[in-house]
Amino acid sequence: MKIVGDSDHFHQPYDNDDDYVSRTEFKKESEDAQELGMRLIALSKSQLDKIGLDEFLYDAVLKTKSIKPKTEAYRRHLQYIGKLMRGFEHEPIITALNNVLNKNNNETAQVQIIEKLRARLLENPNEEVEALLAQHEAFDRQKLRQLIRQANKELAKNPDSKSHKELFKYLRAGLAE
Repeated sequence: MKIVGDSDHFHQPYDNDDDYVSRTEFKKESEDAQELGMRLIALSKSQLDKIGLDEFLYDAVLKTKSIKPKTEAYRRHLQYIGKLMRGFEHEPIITALNNVLNKNNNETAQVQIIEKLRARLLENPNEEVEALLAQHEAFDRQKLRQLIRQANKELAKNPDSKSHKELFKYLRAGLAE
């Protein structure tokens, strides 16, 4: 005869199960997967190509771009992406995503540095050319002065002059070396 207070009576089926996931944990994992999917949706197609997603997940993320936001279909599709995401390890995707986003931030910062350098060169060519040549030997003094002279001449007529863009390209190439 068993006593009602016996510990076997209160044994839960998941007490010894190491793989048990509570409902709250499952919901949290689902929300995290869906949030990661949202971050992927915000990327451009070229950025998605660099991440190297699974074919089904990649197609689902691209499909989202054709669905009108703030609709029921969009919400359901986001849930579908979250469901797909639960089947994959998140760490490699997060790492690749961060690399792609950080690379873009670095490129943006590099462009801003080059634009500031170009502006300084156009405003004060003599001192800035000498300072630039002292730091970077990759530049040709004559070509640099010629591009600056042409850009200054064309800027009076058109702010988006050809020489202005050529100067930017030359500075970018020289600083990359």
